[in-house]
Amino acid sequence: MTSMVNIFYDKDADISLLKNKLVGIVGYGSQGHAHALNLKDSGVNVMVGLYKGSKSWPKAEQEGLKVAEVAYVAKQADILMMLVPDMAQRDVYLQSIAPNVRPGQTLMFAHGFNIHFKRIVPDRRLDVTMVAPKAPGHRMREIFTRGLGVPSLVAVHQDVSGKAMPNALAYAKGIGSMRAGVIETTFKEETETDLFGEQTVLCGGVSSLVKTAFETLVKAGYQPEIAYFECMHELKLIVDLLYTGGLGYMRYSVSDTAEFGDYTRGPMVIDAHVREQMEKILKDIQSGAFAREWIAETDEGQKKFLQMREQERHHQIEDVGEKLRAMMPWLKQTT
Repeated sequence: MTSMVNIFYDKDADISLLKNKLVGIVGYGSQGHAHALNLKDSGVNVMVGLYKGSKSWPKAEQEGLKVAEVAYVAKQADILMMLVPDMAQRDVYLQSIAPNVRPGQTLMFAHGFNIHFKRIVPDRRLDVTMVAPKAPGHRMREIFTRGLGVPSLVAVHQDVSGKAMPNALAYAKGIGSMRAGVIETTFKEETETDLFGEQTVLCGGVSSLVKTAFETLVKAGYQPEIAYFECMHELKLIVDLLYTGGLGYMRYSVSDTAEFGDYTRGPMVIDAHVREQMEKILKDIQSGAFAREWIAETDEGQKKFLQMREQERHHQIEDVGEKLRAMMPWLKQTT
């Protein structure tokens, strides 16, 4: 299949489009602080929107940022970037943003969940766009301060002004992503692929694979500490190789024995049944079944979610890992 992807770079964006505009950053967590500080350092006029009494308020002010309540920022800003957690966005929008917007403003997101699943139906007088950095906020900020940037995805949901894409690219340039490259997508594609990646590989798949392998070795009589090193600790070494040069570089870097085991045993673990389950997970995402389940869980107080979180905290691999990581104090310097 031939890729027709559109990738934008520094030369494709004009940050002067943000001149004389106020960018409101709603939220000051991992992503919020990185967006706000990167934009500020790029010469953009930024104001952070928070709820009264937020612990992040003094922190943002100490960083030299203007801070106000979300409703005030919504009235003042030309561009509003929503960077509060997914499940909080709807209430923030309905209570503090929707009553205060005006024609010509831009509403932005860093993840398409609430737009794609129609939890937020934005005012039709607004441009609605997305710039989604492909890195956690602390990493995004660190890379920016070194004169580099992390890649982002960009999408347009509503283009009332006729300038939605150029303005989104200007924003992407302000946070540093144009230095690396920005790929055009849609809210639908970003949301569905993001959820799928999290559930089947990055979070759900990896954590379940690691735990199952650890449990298999311990059940067979091997020391839990050895199982931890082989199934959890060394995973970073492999991920770093993948991150740097893909599957080929990883296979080049490991032993021939490991590479042979990769080719012959990997497909025994990730077999046809796993592929079928992945396809089912994707269908649940595409149909909205997962979103409805998560929304219902949140509406009901997240009791099941919190119970699962607590249960996982007490898994043997966590207890063993805590003891072993205490032997490696340098790990704290890399997080």
